[in-house]
Amino acid sequence: MRIFSARILHGFRRAAAGILAVASLGAAPLAQAQTAAAQAQYADVVSARRAADARQWDQLQGMLPGLRDNVLGVYADYWWLRQQIVNGRTPLPMSAITRFIDRHRGSYLAQRVRSDAILAAARTGDFSSVRRLSDGLDIASPQVDCAILHARHVGGARITAADAAAVFRPGNACWSLYDTLVAVNIVKLDDLSLLLRDAIDIDNKDAAQRLGRYMFDAAQQKQLAALLDAPMPWLQRHEQGELGQRERELAAVALARLGRKDMMNGHAYLESVWARRLPSADLGWVQSHFALLASLRQNDVAQDWYRRADGVPLGQYSAEWRVRSALRHDPIDWKWVLSTIEQLPPGVPDETVWLYWRARALAGLGREGEAREIYRNISTEYSYYGQLAAEELGILTSIPPRAAAPTQREMAQARANPGLQRALALFELNWRSEAVPEWNYALRGMSDRELLAAAELAREAHIYDRVVNTSERTRQEHDFAQRFLAPFQGQVTAKAKEIGLDPAWVYGLIRQESRFVTQARSGVGASGLMQLMPATARWVANRIGMADFHPSRVNDFDVNTTLGTNYLNIVLQDLGGSQLLASAGYNAGPKRPHNWRSTYARPVEGAIFAETIPFAETRKYVQNVLSNATYYTALFTGKPQSLKQRLGVVVPQLDETTSVP
Repeated sequence: MRIFSARILHGFRRAAAGILAVASLGAAPLAQAQTAAAQAQYADVVSARRAADARQWDQLQGMLPGLRDNVLGVYADYWWLRQQIVNGRTPLPMSAITRFIDRHRGSYLAQRVRSDAILAAARTGDFSSVRRLSDGLDIASPQVDCAILHARHVGGARITAADAAAVFRPGNACWSLYDTLVAVNIVKLDDLSLLLRDAIDIDNKDAAQRLGRYMFDAAQQKQLAALLDAPMPWLQRHEQGELGQRERELAAVALARLGRKDMMNGHAYLESVWARRLPSADLGWVQSHFALLASLRQNDVAQDWYRRADGVPLGQYSAEWRVRSALRHDPIDWKWVLSTIEQLPPGVPDETVWLYWRARALAGLGREGEAREIYRNISTEYSYYGQLAAEELGILTSIPPRAAAPTQREMAQARANPGLQRALALFELNWRSEAVPEWNYALRGMSDRELLAAAELAREAHIYDRVVNTSERTRQEHDFAQRFLAPFQGQVTAKAKEIGLDPAWVYGLIRQESRFVTQARSGVGASGLMQLMPATARWVANRIGMADFHPSRVNDFDVNTTLGTNYLNIVLQDLGGSQLLASAGYNAGPKRPHNWRSTYARPVEGAIFAETIPFAETRKYVQNVLSNATYYTALFTGKPQSLKQRLGVVVPQLDETTSVP
């Protein structure tokens, strides 16, 4: 199994730089008052957290008896125990860990303690404790999975390179696992070569150098470090003479890195000097890497280069871009599209996105019966590709029958759920980094009726992101008034209509941007309901003449929605009225969709344009925003809607410049 991808190597980034606040109806003063009240109600817990943050462990320990009956008292217990687990200076307190798990069995924090203790035990080589603690673990992470696999190997279980690849993600526990498996020759050079090439595909130099420690001697490791930044000197030194296996590995990496420096000249150099020096498999991968670079730059030479690598095993990231490059070709060669989908790594072709495009390819080849069978299978999903598949069957997006409202008994059960109680208290304190996983863990195993009641509980508390998140999990009974929540409806609709914007599109964008968290702040500094960057907010305020604008007011509901809707409208007009392009511009900046559109010589179907957006975040963002908007329109009007119509057709323009920031 090939395991490196952009998602895997870069990991998950937190959506917020700090604590996010949820305000009722966008009223920040009310939210602040509620937080102040919660701070008073849970003053002892707040004090315990301050002690933990200050590493005043004796003070924290003295507070524990008084917090036993507090709904959040378990957090103080956890902070106290965790510092004993992770400090690395004392043996693992197994008795205390066992008591905590037994006392809080079935809770999120009991699972956190298991995970923390597993990683701590693995760091010290205490794999018997890892095996013991893993029994009953039901929330894991790649590093925990690696620690458990490592413990199984040490305990005598037969572990294969494929087992390791299936769980591996860069991180301490996984590197430790690979240290061991490489040393005993379970993971061999060929296995490592695949991982190294996947790391190069996504430009992760740190992972590449770490893998290089397993593959190369000390001198070659230095060569690898140098050629990752400056490949040509190494290549020129090795243009003549025989190459060993490890030198061929270095040559392949160097040629790939050369492509990032100068793609077209680098490819010409590859063809003229190195094409005859490399084995076909190595040459095929290098060709695929140049094709990947061309795809990301939306250069149509990508398809020709990918064809030269036909049959070469690729990692998921590059293999998926091979499909996308095929979709960009004019006219589309549906036979080649189908072939590229069939060459995706095991399991990947079964993802909804590739099932949809497989069906499109089959239909393009005249195999309508097979295509319609796939469309039917995925058209029941309430998702972007489910909507598109349904439209291929002639079924527009509509709202399913609304489930019966939760009964008083169901609501009482939700309010009595200990995990939800803790999460609500944490939300009151604005401790979102603790509240969200606590809430999500409490949802595990819930029936549709229980999920609907939990979503309603979140709505009562104005925790709108959890309303959406919870209601989305139902399988048979649905309430799209929860799933596609429209808080502040009068105000948002009014703001949109003032400037002629489609309110459903604005709601679709807000649902994706902030999930209606009015004080949301992203990792790059965007803030508020419509996630405005500070510089953008100032620019729009000047553009529309908002004389009283001040950066401190950007999260104010009226200011944020006024600026956000006006900016969205400016971007929409700049991009010719296309909601597809404007959604991309709102996320990635207006210049980028202009640039992307300029790479097409002829009009292109909106779904294909969206699928081939080079940025994964923007691609998913655009698809979700337009899917959301289609559902909101169906919800607001009560009439079936077309997502394909909303995606439209993207028509290249003669002038692709813009002054909009």
